Amino acid sequence: MKRLWTPAWIARHVAMVVLVSGFLGLGWWQFSRAAAGNSISWGYAVEWPIFAGFVVFVWWREVRHTLRGPAAAPREASPSAGTPADATRPVVRRPVRVARASAAADGGEDGDLTAYNHYLQWLNDNPGAKPGDYPG
Repeated sequence: MKRLWTPAWIARHVAMVVLVSGFLGLGWWQFSRAAAGNSISWGYAVEWPIFAGFVVFVWWREVRHTLRGPAAAPREASPSAGTPADATRPVVRRPVRVARASAAADGGEDGDLTAYNHYLQWLNDNPGAKPGDYPG
């Protein structure tokens, strides 16, 4: 529970209370306007409490996420434990490389693709040139 009383969490708690109070106050204001005859305010009278509920949902989700997380940095594993210190870290895998079939393997080349690649190569070789200067 001490993790929820850091300066950052105190600011989050205060922001949640201010937002929920403000949203519910705006909902009550819109409800009173709707009751006075402003028909558009009925939608807003429903919308503001939904916003307040969303703020409470996000705050509660963040509280649960913080309480489930590790309390401190991962500790060094003892020699008797037999597991490395970073055994709980997620594994980052390398991307899978897939070989592409080339156009030559299909029996022919695409003339438009070859011309376009030649045009791009010319633009790369001539950085100050305009596309209209292309000799091809």
